[in-house]
Amino acid sequence: MKNRRRKEIALVASGIILGVSIAAPATGAALMARQSSQRITVDGKPVQIEAYSINGSNYAKLRDVGKAVGFSVAYNALTNTVEVNTTEPYTETAPTSRTVVLPTDGSQYVPQAGDRILCDDGTEYEIKDVTRWDNNVFQSEKLPPLPAPTCDWSAFPALTLQPPIVKHYHDEHGDDLFIRNVFEVRRMVYTIYNAIGEEPDAWRDGKPLCKIYTEIPPEYEPYTSRFWPWRESVITDAVHDLPNVRYYVDAYDYYHNGTYLETRYCFLSI
Repeated sequence: MKNRRRKEIALVASGIILGVSIAAPATGAALMARQSSQRITVDGKPVQIEAYSINGSNYAKLRDVGKAVGFSVAYNALTNTVEVNTTEPYTETAPTSRTVVLPTDGSQYVPQAGDRILCDDGTEYEIKDVTRWDNNVFQSEKLPPLPAPTCDWSAFPALTLQPPIVKHYHDEHGDDLFIRNVFEVRRMVYTIYNAIGEEPDAWRDGKPLCKIYTEIPPEYEPYTSRFWPWRESVITDAVHDLPNVRYYVDAYDYYHNGTYLETRYCFLSI
């Protein structure tokens, strides 16, 4: 057996529990955590490992222990598993993952081939082909930047953006993925702002009479218009026809069998 597998961690007066999450007792009493003052040694030599005493037991990060003892600790995002390998040496840099964290601040996510998206059903979906992202067969050029204000946008209520949810569907016809495109939701909202600014009767006391929602309730989905590629006129014409109503908007990037096909815009005015 390799020498590093024979290494021992010695704690004076107490054992140590690694990588375990704990909950408060059933009585509801809070658990107090304080930095442990106990010495930690490896092969008789003291090491610096940050540990905390919680309810009589010591807790430390498993990666810190792996570094001190000399074994590999890695996180596999694909299987949601912490992998400990005593035959592999510790490395300072954790293994990289192609799993993408979708932005929640409304900034744009530009997909790349090889990206893996964590789905609502717990699986990961690999994006394989994004050639149509900038070269959509229904669109001759890239989308322009987001609209600039042509009226006082500060008069509208603060914009609340929904999180970039991911919907995964799999059946005999293939593997489909829908990712909420929060950046394009902003495009739809800003287009409504500017269209409302052109309607004098849509304002009262300096405030717009309409309401804008960045999510479409399930009960309204049968009445929702869906279009692609982006056409500003679909929204502006609807706003000019009904300037004092509720507007519901949403947008999703659609993938089939790993290939990006289009961004679908969802719009409803009632």
